[in-house]
Amino acid sequence: MFGCLVAGRLVQAAPQQVAEDKFVFDLPDYENINHVVVFMLGTIPFPDGMGGSVYFCYPDQSGMAVWQLLGFVTNEKPSAIFKISGLKSGKGSQNPFGAMNLPQTPTVAQIGISVELLENLAQQTPVASAAVSSVDSFTEFTQKMLDNFYNFASSFAVTQAQMTPNPSEAFIPANVVLKWYENFQRRLTQNPLFWKT
Repeated sequence: MFGCLVAGRLVQAAPQQVAEDKFVFDLPDYENINHVVVFMLGTIPFPDGMGGSVYFCYPDQSGMAVWQLLGFVTNEKPSAIFKISGLKSGKGSQNPFGAMNLPQTPTVAQIGISVELLENLAQQTPVASAAVSSVDSFTEFTQKMLDNFYNFASSFAVTQAQMTPNPSEAFIPANVVLKWYENFQRRLTQNPLFWKT
């Protein structure tokens, strides 16, 4: 019913069933994993009104299991990408796997899927840092660069009364930089590749 994929590794399509409605995938060498994809195989849909909550579990320093809610998969959203690299030092959350004695080893984490009512899934809050940005890395870099440039240039802003005459320096009004910044961001939002034309 479910599959799990980590870049550079084989697809896992046979989770371990630990209860009637709970499944786990082992993630060996989890410290070197940044993202994980959880998906439905398309062979068996969820029963009507059901979906799957997706959890990440890793052993803390004392070897105890720490479970964190990543998100959900449903018949309408049969796959999801989760960022797990920043979760390895966070706090655990309530989970349906807590009462189970699943084996934990220091280098193996787990992805757990719990089949639950859709109305219960809607009331749960995933760990915020697990969501993968929908903005591609180039666009994200460009926006960060724009913010950095604008903040840097603005830090040198002076009023006309504060200016001292210096014939060898050119001054650019801050509102010109702000206008360029706003125009560039607007164009980037409309078409991230506009600069190639």
